[in-house]
Amino acid sequence: MKKVSILVILVVLVRLDLSAETKQWSLRECCDYAVEHNISIKQQENQCRKDELQLSTAKNSRLPDLSGSVGQNFSFGRGLTAANTYSNTNTSSTSFSLGTSVPLFTGFEIPNQIKLDQLNLEAATADLEKAKDDIRMKVAEAYVQILYDMEIAEVAHRQIEIDSAQVERLQAFVKNGKAAEAELSQQKATLANSRLTATQADNNTRLAILTLTQLLELPTPDGFSIVRPDISGFSELSAISGLTPDAIYAEALGIKPEILSQQLKLKGSEHSIKIAKAANYPTLSLSGGLNTNYYTTSGFDSDAFGTQLRNNFSQYIGLNLNVPIFNRFRTRNNIRSARIDQENRQLQLENTKKTLYKEIQQVYYNALNAQTKEKSSEEALQSTKDAFQLMQAKYENGKATITEFNESKNNYLKSESDLVQARYENLYQQALIAFYRGHELTF
Repeated sequence: MKKVSILVILVVLVRLDLSAETKQWSLRECCDYAVEHNISIKQQENQCRKDELQLSTAKNSRLPDLSGSVGQNFSFGRGLTAANTYSNTNTSSTSFSLGTSVPLFTGFEIPNQIKLDQLNLEAATADLEKAKDDIRMKVAEAYVQILYDMEIAEVAHRQIEIDSAQVERLQAFVKNGKAAEAELSQQKATLANSRLTATQADNNTRLAILTLTQLLELPTPDGFSIVRPDISGFSELSAISGLTPDAIYAEALGIKPEILSQQLKLKGSEHSIKIAKAANYPTLSLSGGLNTNYYTTSGFDSDAFGTQLRNNFSQYIGLNLNVPIFNRFRTRNNIRSARIDQENRQLQLENTKKTLYKEIQQVYYNALNAQTKEKSSEEALQSTKDAFQLMQAKYENGKATITEFNESKNNYLKSESDLVQARYENLYQQALIAFYRGHELTF
């Protein structure tokens, strides 16, 4: 029974391992996994947590504080006695105190600090979303690169099939005396080059898969594969139909996290100025406390410890007003520095907007070019396919040389490769346009 149980467990583990190896990752799964496991994103999440704690600290600064203290003092030598004379005595005293204070007015520093920390938290959250968007775009780019390399590898392997068939055909012709050995050798050399091209294409695919798995923080690319989307008829749909870069930019301004982050930071700089100005105002605080002590002198009788604590017990309450008069121009310079920071925040916001607009312009015109390139590639593929079929018929009837046949075949296969590249480039650029408009990055 024990051996049977172990065998069952091993079978289950093998099945689980095989299912893991055959799992295909969609673009959405890749993006979600990368966002969850990326180290930079985790660091940004920790920054949000720190900003939450900072906001909590600012809110709690309105609360009263509470502190207690215990003191023990010993005195030796001449000292003043109760009879108002001096003598050599040893005295000791034990004191207990409990005090609290609460700010009543701080020149509006506390409410402005709370608002600033709240804006900083919102900006950090927006920065977190920007980091997630960045990793999604990198994942999508790597995903498309795999698709492209896989298609190129398939084209290269189809070329091997065509060249292999021609080698077999020429070998039969050589045996029958219908073809020369030189012609067969030339075709074998072409087949060897095709195999080399396919090997390089396979290596490029493996490297592209490695790049994506590293973005996903996976330990190894072994067993990793992706879903190949159905893009038939995709060129008929366009994410930029009727749009302009300015229209896309207008949409992006209201939704992109990098813009929101800079807007929040600029708004926060206003409160930084108010915090600096708070040092010009007087501050008012309320304080209160409890005190008691125990006192002994050598050579004199003293009341018991508990009796003295009760007899010496006192309370106090007070208002403390602090009026700033001159602090060596520190407040003035802090205000000026805060205003400079505000100007820099404004410049940073404008720079972020310009960067976003340039990105959208680039993606928009790349999308237009990709659409045009795909249509041209489809026409070129049809032309080279027709030419290859005619050349193949001529070659089989002995009316064309092997060199002409290979040249026509290479043109046809190159047109296939160009169309694959154009399709996936169009797919990627259209997805980016939709992404800048606030849609999910997927295809």
